[in-house]
Amino acid sequence: MIAMQDWTVTYPDGTIAVDHLNLKIQPGEHLAIIGANGAGKSSLILSMVGVIPGSGRIHVDGVELNKKNLTEIRKKVGVVFQNPDDQLFLPTIYDDVAFGPRNLGMDEESVRYRVEDRLELLHISHLRNKSALKLSGGEKRMAAMATVLAMKPDVMVFDEPTAFLDPKSRRNLICVLQKLPHTMLIATHDLTFVAEVCPRCILLKEGKLFADGQAEDLLYNKELMESADVEAIGGPNS
Repeated sequence: MIAMQDWTVTYPDGTIAVDHLNLKIQPGEHLAIIGANGAGKSSLILSMVGVIPGSGRIHVDGVELNKKNLTEIRKKVGVVFQNPDDQLFLPTIYDDVAFGPRNLGMDEESVRYRVEDRLELLHISHLRNKSALKLSGGEKRMAAMATVLAMKPDVMVFDEPTAFLDPKSRRNLICVLQKLPHTMLIATHDLTFVAEVCPRCILLKEGKLFADGQAEDLLYNKELMESADVEAIGGPNS
């Protein structure tokens, strides 16, 4: 389980990006984090793995996020960044996916098994010997996911996973995420995507928790969503 207590993220200029957030996410739950630009979505997920600092308390399966436990937290929580190029930097996709397991000191046979298993899981085994420079946006997204899955995290965190995807790649991503057993936190503006992947969502406004509930109750609620400067599913005339 993930538990946040009075979690706050404050930037050096004094901007409060996440404001005393209290939240619990159960194992295996798929939770969407939605809100307008600047609501605190990306700040929240990046702070969960110590990329940016926060105050308050976060526990992941009983392990508290702090400097002492940061390595253990990052083993438990894998982040797929908005730009997959941030996670693909080696000559081949095989090497990109193998990078994490190799850094763990695994022998090469175990690395090979881990890499091939993750590539097959995401239906991208045919990309193993290709360079990320030659891939489409959708292929890059899946390859970036494979690099994270290769580390066997308990929690998968995504920042705008459907950004820059064509309709076919977006549909493929939805199908994959629906089948993964991991606990997931997904920060996104794509509300129709949320409706298919995340039974629960939280709505942030100016860093505060504005609403928390079943996705079907929030996403189509025009009055609620507009109060948080987000357009509900169905558009302004729904």
